[in-house]
Amino acid sequence: MKFYISTTGIKRVTISTTNSSAKGSTVATRRVTRRAVFPVVLLLSIVLPFLFVRIAFLVLESASACNSALDCIGWRLLGGSETSLLREELTRALVEAREGHGTNDGDYRREGSTESFNVLVNEMTTNQQDIKTFAFRTKAMLSMMELKVQSAREQESVNWHFASHGVPKSLHCLCLKLAEEYAVNAMARSHLPPPEYVSRLTDPSFHHVVLLTDNVLAASVVISSTVQHSANPEKLVFHIVTDKKTYIPMNAWFAINPIKSAAVEVKGLHQYDWSHEVNVRVKEMLEIHRLIWSHYNDNLRNANFQHEGAHERSLEALTPSCLSLLNHLRIYIPELFPDLNKIVFLDEDVVVQHDTSSLWELDLNKKVVGAVVDSWCGDNCCPGKKYKDYLNFSHPIISSNFDHDRCVWLYGVNVFDLEAWRRVKITTNYHKWLKQNLNFGMELWQPGAHPPALLAFEGQVHPIDPSWHVGGLGYRPPQAHNIKMLGDAAVLHFSGPAKPWLDIGFPELRSLWNRHVNFSDKFIRKCRILG
Repeated sequence: MKFYISTTGIKRVTISTTNSSAKGSTVATRRVTRRAVFPVVLLLSIVLPFLFVRIAFLVLESASACNSALDCIGWRLLGGSETSLLREELTRALVEAREGHGTNDGDYRREGSTESFNVLVNEMTTNQQDIKTFAFRTKAMLSMMELKVQSAREQESVNWHFASHGVPKSLHCLCLKLAEEYAVNAMARSHLPPPEYVSRLTDPSFHHVVLLTDNVLAASVVISSTVQHSANPEKLVFHIVTDKKTYIPMNAWFAINPIKSAAVEVKGLHQYDWSHEVNVRVKEMLEIHRLIWSHYNDNLRNANFQHEGAHERSLEALTPSCLSLLNHLRIYIPELFPDLNKIVFLDEDVVVQHDTSSLWELDLNKKVVGAVVDSWCGDNCCPGKKYKDYLNFSHPIISSNFDHDRCVWLYGVNVFDLEAWRRVKITTNYHKWLKQNLNFGMELWQPGAHPPALLAFEGQVHPIDPSWHVGGLGYRPPQAHNIKMLGDAAVLHFSGPAKPWLDIGFPELRSLWNRHVNFSDKFIRKCRILG
């Protein structure tokens, strides 16, 4: 055999084989070009390092997973059952971690929580810990992260409720400007309603609408939206009851912005001449509500927010309505209007979108209050909450008298038969329940005026059509498929912390309220109340 290599490089290799027999010789020639060799060399240079690393990894892993490394390398190289074995081992470790067998994940928490998954992986590879330890530490890390998320959500909810307590600078400015106007402008001091409308205040042929509020801008929106959509605005008589500090700006606003056709009465609580007995009962009611609020507020202050929903009831103690004098005085509406026998009550945070005349034509079937109970969202769906969300059904006096799964009737858009109210003594029944709650350590219900009202009005509620009242718009924005429902509703109620005049109000809903704000008014512009 002879090799011939050219001097110009390995361009040609000739291999010659010589046979000594008489038949001669046969020469076989092969040519290998550079184009054929280069791809092969390149492929090997890429594959061989990965193959080496793969073999080394399998040998190291097999040392703990198999009795013998040689027993495992063969079938792992072929890719036979590696995935299945790894899956089984990982599944077994995760199940043990979930069930807490062998090691408590609390031990890993005490050792220190790993903040990053990458740090965890680095620690595991550096310390050469097994997959079971990895599963337990991963579980501990995820559990700690879940607790932190829950705590953050609870704290966010608390801050959200605190934000609802504040009075925006623009609304405070509006009251100050109107008070100044009251001092210098005789028109702003005009008594409401004008003399020609005074006879309407007790005339049962008119439609009497009652508002208890200390919010001038909100009251203007309620009245403006009601008049705008009324078929007979000249039949409307609005009775606004406010506190002493808000009386002057409230009177100034409606005196210099008179409502065409409709009559508006503004009256402060200091202008009522109640008997000594009524004053004592009101003070007693407010004191009991204050004690209930303090009880739940203390629970909230001591909370650590480590469990989701654990302090949901205590959060209700933060809502402004729990401390509002005017909110609690709604149970005294018959005393506020002794000459009226039927009224429509509207909350300050509503927007009227349809004519409300038909509310006066409702037959309440000798019940005291007409209110929305059922819901537009279908069967077994409550528009507000259920009795169990307000009352403590672990107490026998509650569980034995009420159904925990019943839907509550909603405050905010109500028809009250004041004659029936006086006859069945709703206010007296309300006070009895307040004293019961005080005697039982204030554990019968959560703070607010609604829970005792549910008890006092038991059996005296007449359901009205759900389209009259769509509430809860201060708790959550509506889903996309409910937008049409908002347009069809007669009254929108922004019940909840996120009022439309606050910064925390939902932007997608604020326009429904802003359209009834008089942005052309000079005081609105000066105080920079923006839509």
